[in-house]
Amino acid sequence: MLLSRPLGFGLLILSLLVPPAVSAPAETDDAVPGLRTGAADGPVRLRARYSSSVLVFKVGEVELEAVFSPDHYEAQGTVGAAGLAALFTDFDIRAEVSGARNGEGIRPQHYAHVERTGDKVRSVTVSFEDDLARSQAEPPFGSWGVPPASAAERTGVLDPITAFFALSDALSGSSDAACAGRIPVFDGKQRYDLRLEDAGTARVRTAAWRGEARVCEAYYEPVSGYDPEDYPSASELRHPLTIWLAAFPEAGIHLPVRLHTRAGFGGVTVEARDIVLDRP
Repeated sequence: MLLSRPLGFGLLILSLLVPPAVSAPAETDDAVPGLRTGAADGPVRLRARYSSSVLVFKVGEVELEAVFSPDHYEAQGTVGAAGLAALFTDFDIRAEVSGARNGEGIRPQHYAHVERTGDKVRSVTVSFEDDLARSQAEPPFGSWGVPPASAAERTGVLDPITAFFALSDALSGSSDAACAGRIPVFDGKQRYDLRLEDAGTARVRTAAWRGEARVCEAYYEPVSGYDPEDYPSASELRHPLTIWLAAFPEAGIHLPVRLHTRAGFGGVTVEARDIVLDRP
């Protein structure tokens, strides 16, 4: 199941749910009933809730809150087992990130997550000074992977949450450049690329949103920092994570409203249950 995968895969799901918002979207026929927007200027706050399921069984929940301003961003989120999965595993991840934004793009400054599985708890922090990601873990990892991520592989990377700001930048550009290329990601131990492929557009309907969405396929490609027992299987790597991103043209933002992967038994679907944008 999704929530028992290696750390990189678990945080990947969390990162997909954080949108690159800069201002609230104008209301349209496709807007969510109850979606609240504020004045045209100032920071924007997002609060969202997602659920994941295998076949018809609920297995996980994600909640997040984020605040975006023209020169700064920060976000906090949790992902954990729920429904059927909660009967077999006691698991959750809490993650946070803060960083800077400017005309040239965005860069993380601090990233951290706490992973709990039963009675075992580990906290990981990552700093991004001089464009080099440096991490600490408590308690320390028994191994940093075979091989561990080198300094070169940790240079110019993004944390799992900020990675999808880069995805939105691509989608906000021309259609020829939408959802293409690679995004280098480091989660504090594992270093991987997200290889993106554009899959066109499609109508989508969830409890939180309905309308035309961009469909993007993200292939997970491990680079370094994996212990042999944590390395994804060939079947997991063969199937992409398909992401339906809803565009809000007035604000220039994209929000993931549905995700699906065929990897694992029965595949996993994540859908937005509630999305609220307002002014703090």
